[in-house]
Amino acid sequence: MPSGFGNSSYYDKQYRQSAALIRARRPYLFKNAAVGSAVAAFTLGVYIYTIRAIGQDEFEDVKVPDAPKK
Repeated sequence: MPSGFGNSSYYDKQYRQSAALIRARRPYLFKNAAVGSAVAAFTLGVYIYTIRAIGQDEFEDVKVPDAPKK
């Protein structure tokens, strides 16, 4: 029975990454971290902008109904 996931040489019997997988991923490590950070910063920026934009609304145009009559 071959070790790892099927015939994959990238994982051992304990499902840990092999040295070959670590070497294959190394060139993309910095690029992926940079893109991930940029996406997270953009998402956080949009969230903060939205919260501040909503916080400025005074809701003056919303009509509040009268109290219910008994």
